[in-house]
Amino acid sequence: MITRTNKEDILLLTDKGLAVFKYYIPFSFKLGRNFLNPLYKDSKASCNVYFDRRNGMYKMKDFGNDDYSGDCFALVGKLNGLNCKEPKDFVQILAIIRDMHLGLSDKSEMRISSTTSVPVIAEVTHVPKRKKARPYTLAQKSFTAAELAFWGESGITQEVLKLFQVVSLKKFSSENNEGKPFSIVATDKEPVFGYTAKQYVKVYRPHSEMRFLYAGDFGENYCFGLEQLPAKGDLLFITGGEKDVMSLTVHGFHAICFNSETVTIPVGIIHRLSFRFKHIVLLYDVDKAGLDSSAKQELALKNYGVKRLLLPLEGTKVEKDISDFFRLGNSREDLIKLFLDYLDTIYSETMSALKSCEVDFNNPPPVAQMVVSVNDVPLGTQGNILCITGGEGTGKSNYVTALIAGAIGQSDNNKDKVMDTLGVSVCENSKRKAILFYDTEQSEVQTYKNITNLLRCCGRETMPEYLKVYCLTGMSRKERLQAIIQSMDKFHYQFRGIHMVVIDGIADLIKGANDETESIAVVEELYRLTGIYNTCIVTILHFIPSGLKLRGHLGSELQRKAAAILLIEKDTDPSVSVVKALKVRDGSPLDVPIMQFAWDKDAGMHVYLGEKPKEEKEKRKEDELVAVARDIFGRQDFITYVDLAEQIQAILDVKERTAKSYIKFMREKEIIRKDPSNQSYYIIGNLKQAGL
Repeated sequence: MITRTNKEDILLLTDKGLAVFKYYIPFSFKLGRNFLNPLYKDSKASCNVYFDRRNGMYKMKDFGNDDYSGDCFALVGKLNGLNCKEPKDFVQILAIIRDMHLGLSDKSEMRISSTTSVPVIAEVTHVPKRKKARPYTLAQKSFTAAELAFWGESGITQEVLKLFQVVSLKKFSSENNEGKPFSIVATDKEPVFGYTAKQYVKVYRPHSEMRFLYAGDFGENYCFGLEQLPAKGDLLFITGGEKDVMSLTVHGFHAICFNSETVTIPVGIIHRLSFRFKHIVLLYDVDKAGLDSSAKQELALKNYGVKRLLLPLEGTKVEKDISDFFRLGNSREDLIKLFLDYLDTIYSETMSALKSCEVDFNNPPPVAQMVVSVNDVPLGTQGNILCITGGEGTGKSNYVTALIAGAIGQSDNNKDKVMDTLGVSVCENSKRKAILFYDTEQSEVQTYKNITNLLRCCGRETMPEYLKVYCLTGMSRKERLQAIIQSMDKFHYQFRGIHMVVIDGIADLIKGANDETESIAVVEELYRLTGIYNTCIVTILHFIPSGLKLRGHLGSELQRKAAAILLIEKDTDPSVSVVKALKVRDGSPLDVPIMQFAWDKDAGMHVYLGEKPKEEKEKRKEDELVAVARDIFGRQDFITYVDLAEQIQAILDVKERTAKSYIKFMREKEIIRKDPSNQSYYIIGNLKQAGL
């Protein structure tokens, strides 16, 4: 019992799909006889409906537009923008065919058995026969010196002829259209060659009036050179003939051809090749027929990025194709130059834009000025982002106000007093460029208090004109980023540059820190602005870091783009904050000193307490590398030196030389050791025995 219509039911009740084709083709047609396809503007009768014995159904073959070739389900899908290979689409296709009132219904039950009488929608006048393959026999012989000289004019060697299964024929026998046998015998003046395959042969007689003959079963699409292509490649030429394919192969190119330049190129083949090759280029003859055909093919295949390259030839019989191009003395480099000139044309805008980005070794760019540094190690430089991260209440906002204070510099009445910038060196804004502070998280009252502490640190009572402070909590997230971008642009021109920008709360500029698209966009935009205005942007990321990596997509983007990342966290004494480097682009973060600061009630501001003892720095380095080792060896039991260095580079975002120094440190501390059974591998050390 069948309670719903399926594919088999439809084929059964539509005479194997024939009724569906008759529904869409608004005139009578004979099976196997070509007609104009009424489903699009067709100019040449090259479409027919035939019976596919192998699959037991009727199909349509359109030699003019292969998109309409296929069974009745593919046709209905094509006409309705559906893909019959997709299950959801196929269900819709079945429903559409049901609604054609072809006697189908998914509401009524149909009892089907071997004795059931099935209504036939359309009477079949005759069953089309598969086109008979023309029989043939070949008598091969060795290539003569004259024949090899003929191929040699195009640079084609005997090895290439063998690669493409091209043979010299002594005799070729087959049948004509009426089934009468005939034979062709090669002579010195009229040699005969064969492009052979398992089931067919294409006979080539270069000096005869009838140059090409065909025999055997060519299938649906003849494509010479397809079997010789590599799995992947950069450049593939589509030429007009087999000799052109081989001539290109001799010169180190990949090439194919179809039966002629006028044949419609099968979209299916180009679709598959587009995944294998970066460029697919039409390289047809440059006579009128070739130019017209290549222009038509380029337009038809534009969705696959197929390009057209024109050879600088006269277009005469002896100077029109790529074989002639090479015969006239041109080389592989000459063809490459033609292609490069073409790429210059289509990539002109991109290459013009890249020109300004090109690095000229003879004219080095100006060295980026250090805005924030520690012990001469750059943390924040012009054209880069400095990220400060940490948990709630660790002192991040107070830390950045100290950086701003260092940039502003002390008042003239307070020059003798050393300014406390909490352990880092800050380049003073001597040119009085703009210093911009955007607070996206704290209230206006808290922002005002932070600025009061900032001015106290500078020994100032009023804000300098070039310092602009904004509390953006009243704006939407989208408005905040726009306000930052536009105000930076204004103040850049107003103050003839921007010395430093601080964004206290970068996560509040986007919908969520785990939104990958917005995270990438905001970090890339800020990074772009640092370059445009040649400034340093200091961002605060309100996250609790996990190990040596920041959490979320926003943290991952900052990890990649920021020149340095500083972590601020509470010490064992909760009144003291410590500053550690998580990333330093020019150096090792674990070698940067651990700095301390705390609130001084008498001074009314945060003050620097000095560096942590060297032992603390070494302990921190050891703890972090133990965590790295546990991470790596938690996924594998042993590892080579090279792989270990690569994983450390990835986890800690450090350079190769730093990773190697860490491996040396880990061996000294017995965090890792060589595998006793194989000295080429490392295994994790005895951490418990080492007190780790």
